[in-house]
Amino acid sequence: MQVHRARSLLAVTFAIFVTFPRAGVAAADDKKRAEREALKASLMQVLQREPLNASRVGIHMMSLDDGTVVFSQNADELLNPASNVKLVTSAAALVTLGPEYRFETEFLVEPESDGLKAKTLYVRGKGDPSINTERLYGMVADLFHTGLREVQDIVVDEAWFDPERTPPGYDQEDSDRAYMAPTGALSLNWNAVGVYLRPGDVVGAKGVVELEPPSDYFAVDNQLTTGNHRARRFSVASDASGAQQKIVVRGQVAQGGGYMSVYKKIDNPPMYFGQTLKQMLNARGVKVKGKVKPGVTPQKARLVYVAHSETFDVILKRLNKVSSNFIAETLLKTMGAEARGVPGTFAKGIDVVEDFLSREVGIPRGTYVMKNGSGLNDANRFSAAQMDRILRYMYERFPLAPEYLSSLGIAGKDGTLRYRFDGTEAVGRLRAKTGTLENVSALSGYVQAAGGEKFIFSMMVNDYPGRSGPVVRGLDALGAAVASMGSTMGPGRAVAELASEEKSSSPLAEVTSRVKTYLALGSQRDPRNIGFLRTAWRSERDPAVRAVLAESLYQSNPQDYLGVRTLLDSYSAGTEVYGRLRSVARELSVEVPGLGSMVELAASGNAEALSRIVELSGASSGDVGSESEMVEGLGAVARTAPEELVQALRGASAKDREAATSLLARGLVQAGEAEHPFWKALKKSLGSTDTKLVEFARSLEGSLSRKVAEEKAPKPQQLVPTQVVAPAAAVPMGPGPAERTAETRPGG
Repeated sequence: MQVHRARSLLAVTFAIFVTFPRAGVAAADDKKRAEREALKASLMQVLQREPLNASRVGIHMMSLDDGTVVFSQNADELLNPASNVKLVTSAAALVTLGPEYRFETEFLVEPESDGLKAKTLYVRGKGDPSINTERLYGMVADLFHTGLREVQDIVVDEAWFDPERTPPGYDQEDSDRAYMAPTGALSLNWNAVGVYLRPGDVVGAKGVVELEPPSDYFAVDNQLTTGNHRARRFSVASDASGAQQKIVVRGQVAQGGGYMSVYKKIDNPPMYFGQTLKQMLNARGVKVKGKVKPGVTPQKARLVYVAHSETFDVILKRLNKVSSNFIAETLLKTMGAEARGVPGTFAKGIDVVEDFLSREVGIPRGTYVMKNGSGLNDANRFSAAQMDRILRYMYERFPLAPEYLSSLGIAGKDGTLRYRFDGTEAVGRLRAKTGTLENVSALSGYVQAAGGEKFIFSMMVNDYPGRSGPVVRGLDALGAAVASMGSTMGPGRAVAELASEEKSSSPLAEVTSRVKTYLALGSQRDPRNIGFLRTAWRSERDPAVRAVLAESLYQSNPQDYLGVRTLLDSYSAGTEVYGRLRSVARELSVEVPGLGSMVELAASGNAEALSRIVELSGASSGDVGSESEMVEGLGAVARTAPEELVQALRGASAKDREAATSLLARGLVQAGEAEHPFWKALKKSLGSTDTKLVEFARSLEGSLSRKVAEEKAPKPQQLVPTQVVAPAAAVPMGPGPAERTAETRPGG
């Protein structure tokens, strides 16, 4: 009997031990299922909002802990991933080259050189994308310490790469912007030049234009003047000019203002490198008597010095955190040269990447389209599921995983994610690569949720209507929802706080008071205000006030791309922003807030700002003061960015184009210049090989000429009896040149 009782007690005890763990596991599973169902519901809520519900969206999310797919929507559809392609390029490069890889730049002389003098200094480049002014000066110092004191000629040798400078996709955009920089086996400063501008001593004096680094490679055409207008309205153009690069600066900077810097691409990397090297050698005490010329290093040349880059894992951070197109395309050619033989070509590099994807990752050739390494323009197609597959492969390849993950931007901390995900669980937990093109936005990477579970995700949005701001907020809401799993906030609240499209319009008196405060902060142009302004912009719900905060952010640091992006995303031509800010401007007797900054960006050639200016022209129709501001603004844009303005007018709606053309005609008449830059730009467009552009330019020239003639025609004096009331539909004309008063002049 006692034995039987003992056995029964043992059985009960065993059942308890077995049942309790099973019950605990079941409860944990139930909780996980509930959390994931809540996550799915929250993500669907975001996708059903505008403009994501009117866009092509591909999403794939997977748990790295258990390998299950958490969420999937059109995950196999091939979409334009924009700069998310850099995730593919960097993964292949990390596997092919290794994190310890170093780029080399070799300096050689003739065998008979005595060490002090060399007939020719040969510089053989091998694709180092990280050489900047500081490093080049260090190379010059090392050459000096080898004993070299005199050189006749410098030969720049870039036979490591083929002569093709830009890959497919770059031909879709005719631009001198730094992100369009060409590749080169010998490159300097990411093949871009810093153009620094500041005002002269007095109003009317020529502005000061300086280049960094200074070099005989550049020919500067300085048409910059010093004005008494507070706004900075200038443009910088860079174009090849034989063996030199021509830099043309037009426009005006305000007296007493600080310096501005603009970065532009260069077109001849080896000559840029060689001419700058020559100037630095002379400054250091190595006399260069002859010329810089391209050539090939003879086999008998004697090596005197080799410059090594930092290890590749450091360069990889510069690629992904700041999304460098130049580094990405240089890596393609480097992989081609190292794995397929010299010279490195884009085609060889793509072949190396495709081999990596098929053999290592398991993504077959032909199931995607990859034409370049940066993701620029409409040249690539990947699916969200394919992107996640690459992310998972790199995460599981331990020797390379730390370097790969650390190259990505950290939400709310650095890189292109520095100002995103503020106030959410994603800050510090999410690492990802952004992707941005016209009507394309993407975000792919890794996130560890608040509850500890780790996920990979890829989100791509194509062909969305309208501005990019709401799309970016939607993507951030999706990422923040995943990061909030396991937290007290939860996915639902995260989505509600970050993705909400609801706008609260405050009373005009309250808006006016807040706008006045933020305008004062922006006018200080102090970068120390950025933290406060960013927080205020993030928490502000009134769209008009948000737009003013965005302008203050931009004014506090005009060189910050993310500040520019915030302004463009926040400022719109609708009644809720531009319409209400016009009312605020009348209350405060100032120019419409934000308009001056938008004109400034448009005058520098920013395509989005140009489009917005044309939209604002349509929205200002019928308002005398607003039309007068737009006349002056369009006049400044037409002078400094005429070709870009032609393109903006071409892409505008018929209504906005008609309004902008009328205001532009008034601006051209006020300028009174027969050889105005805008007429020259129209003439250039008429000679284009693009037949549709020629047709548009011809139509625009005719329409603009008619409107200019109407503006110049003498207006008959009209005596209106006091008892006669003008028809309500009549649209009053703006003041002519002689009538411009402090009330109608911008900044008055």
